[in-house]
Amino acid sequence: MRVFIAEDQEKLAKSIKRGLEHYGMSVDYLCDGDEAAKHLILHHASYDAIILDLMLPNRSGFDICRALRERGIKTPILVLTAKSATADKIVLLNAGADDYLVKPFSFDELKARLEALMRRPADALPPELVVGVMRLDVGGHRFFCEEKEVKLTAKEFALIEFFMRHPSQILDRERILDHVWDFNFNSFSNVVDVHVKNLRKKLGQTDKRVFIETVEGVGYRLVS
Repeated sequence: MRVFIAEDQEKLAKSIKRGLEHYGMSVDYLCDGDEAAKHLILHHASYDAIILDLMLPNRSGFDICRALRERGIKTPILVLTAKSATADKIVLLNAGADDYLVKPFSFDELKARLEALMRRPADALPPELVVGVMRLDVGGHRFFCEEKEVKLTAKEFALIEFFMRHPSQILDRERILDHVWDFNFNSFSNVVDVHVKNLRKKLGQTDKRVFIETVEGVGYRLVS
């Protein structure tokens, strides 16, 4: 899963980013409202959810939320706000926010609300993925192959999740980098190849037992 954060307090944005990355998510953030709006309008399809602070410099979270919805962008939006009055919450929801969280908040609640948004029926992300003999428990953060649990690092988990959401599709390295790593990552790195190699080893892949296939000159494909 890939999440975008628009939050003017960089310390808080980095804290949320670290927390979500611990669970295998890929996270980008910007602290300026105008920059965040432009980025989301261009790249919204890259994200599974948006965390949007209400009080941003140069452009408010409210304006960003409304602008995205007016363009038909349906990515789930969780708004962070210091306003606790019912009227303010109603205004946020009417602007297109899917949920809100009043500051100060606990990280556990933020994570739970974020996961709940991504489980909603419209464009829902299923809590469990099954491809062939592989099964991924997204909520429980557990991966099984032939019903035997395989221990994965956070990035390995995010990588196999991305493959399992796109079975039999050829995924080029740039697309994998865009979704599993943040936008500050060096696109010329061989990190994708290294992580695929490690995944294959943990899955017990051999020449006769292929889980992740190399498509020469393009990228990789998960065999379904």
